[in-house]
Amino acid sequence: MRHSRLLLTAALSASLASAVFSGSVMARDDDPIRLAVDVPYEPFEYKTADGTLTGFEVDLGNAVCDYLEVECTWVEQPWDGMIPGLMARKYDAIMSSMAITEERAQQVLFSEPYYTTPSAWITAKDRDIDIQDKESLKGLTVGVQRATIQDRYVTDLYGDVLEIRRYGSADDVIADMQTGRLDLTFMDYPIAEASIDIDTEGSEFKRISDFIKEPKKYFGQGVGVAFRKRDKALAEKFNEALAELKANGTYEEIMNKYFTYDVKL
Repeated sequence: MRHSRLLLTAALSASLASAVFSGSVMARDDDPIRLAVDVPYEPFEYKTADGTLTGFEVDLGNAVCDYLEVECTWVEQPWDGMIPGLMARKYDAIMSSMAITEERAQQVLFSEPYYTTPSAWITAKDRDIDIQDKESLKGLTVGVQRATIQDRYVTDLYGDVLEIRRYGSADDVIADMQTGRLDLTFMDYPIAEASIDIDTEGSEFKRISDFIKEPKKYFGQGVGVAFRKRDKALAEKFNEALAELKANGTYEEIMNKYFTYDVKL
């Protein structure tokens, strides 16, 4: 994994160390910013065969830290404990595909959104499922990752007809899809695209819906970095860095490494 190993410069020591870290558990100027991720969530954050942490958000987060000339470390945290872990000061920010929603914004402070991707319904290639015909879905079992926006969407809109199985990770959902324990899944499309073969010759799975980004009640305004509400200075620094990385082409370079389509807002 590519880590930034630079200490705070003299210029940032006053503005960043005193303002950003005031009131946090970090006592020294050279303590790293701790960024939380839920692993695996390919292509956003995952490990290579040798255990190296990588992915779109890992590369982008490291680029932000390089721009700010601060050291950052990554903390692995299961998704359903993400916000509680932030509040318990286990880490300083969440950079793990967290959609900006009104409900979450009541608990945390978000950066400006830095990407948006669609969700989609997926089933086996040989299944004939019409997601638009709710009556025909009765008795079918859908898998979702627990405590995600996909979980909430399916629970609210399809909980009356589908049996919902909730999993701790997207990998667990995919594993049960591959063994036939689930009839279908609703997930972030890039996750499905990176993890299972979809809609290609010889593939076992297919997308049975349009790309879904609405309503905003569920899918929010895009994905942002989450901070404790008191850490406004840190959020502002991340906003500055993300804007500059988009302006200088670094963001696009990282995006093109992981996606064949545009994820910018």
